[in-house]
Parts: sequence; structure tokens; C-alpha cells
Amino acid sequence: MANNSSGGGGQGDLIDRVLKIKRCAAVVKGGRRFSFAALVVVGDGKGRVGYGYGKANEVPPSVAKAQKGANRAMINVPLLNGTIPHVVSGRYGAAHVLLMPASPGTGIIAGQAVRAVCEAVGIQDILTKSFRSNNPVVLIKATFDALSQLRTREDVERLRGVKLS
Repeated sequence: MANNSSGGGGQGDLIDRVLKIKRCAAVVKGGRRFSFAALVVVGDGKGRVGYGYGKANEVPPSVAKAQKGANRAMINVPLLNGTIPHVVSGRYGAAHVLLMPASPGTGIIAGQAVRAVCEAVGIQDILTKSFRSNNPVVLIKATFDALSQLRTREDVERLRGVKLS
């Protein structure tokens, strides 16, 4: 369910991927009333990625809300030769995600939720492992926690005020 759409504000083409559509039923006098929730990941393939969660009474408005939320919540991720600079671990709720850099040609070794984030951010080679929860919503949040902890060598040198050998 991946498609390319033009992002607003001159951001160029964004990769958006609908990961999950949930249906919820409320039993009312006349029968069941359904509502839908969509989980969407949006990225530019060059180090920027965001996720959104939208709820509405129909599927298209819920996806649109999720895309709008994802565009607002984009983060920058440092990349190094198509992979991440170092091993990093992220947690959210019961989910625990481990991201490890991989050599060129490895590809993206990940489950559906983490793979969508890695593809959207532009990572080509990475090894991942998720522990405990397999809920896509919390896996995405744990992955974003891990990606937000990434630092390049230059960032660490600047923050510590030392030169790393």
C-alpha cells in the first residue's frame, strides 16, 4: 500500500505507507456503527521520517488525518552510507526494538512495521530485531525512539568538545 504523493511546502516527493487500518464497532440501537483508525508512515527517503495515527468514521478521512499528523511530526535521522551510524535500542510500552548497522548489500532485515520506517527514511542496509510486543503502533513508536537517539561522529565530538580518534 505504498504510494508517492507530492508534499506541501516544496518538500518534494514524499513516500507514504499505510501500515494498519483498524475497524472498531460500537453497538447502537440500529445495529453496529463502525469507525476506522489508520497508521501511516511518511518519509522523503533522505533522512526525514514521521508517523501519524488518524481516526474517523470512514477510511479515507482517517488516512488523510494520519498523513497530516505524520507530515507535522517528521524527525531528522542521520544516515551514514545507506545505514545508521551505530547500534541503537528503542522502547515504547511493551515494545523493544534493536537497530544495528549493516554492510552494503545486506538490505533491510526487519518486520513489516520497522521495515516501513526504514524504507521511508532512506536506509538501505540495516539489521533489526523486535522483542516482546508485535503491535505495529507501539513498534513504530519504539523505532522512532531508537532513531531519535542516533548521533553522528561529528555531533558527538561537538557535544563533548573533544576530538575522537
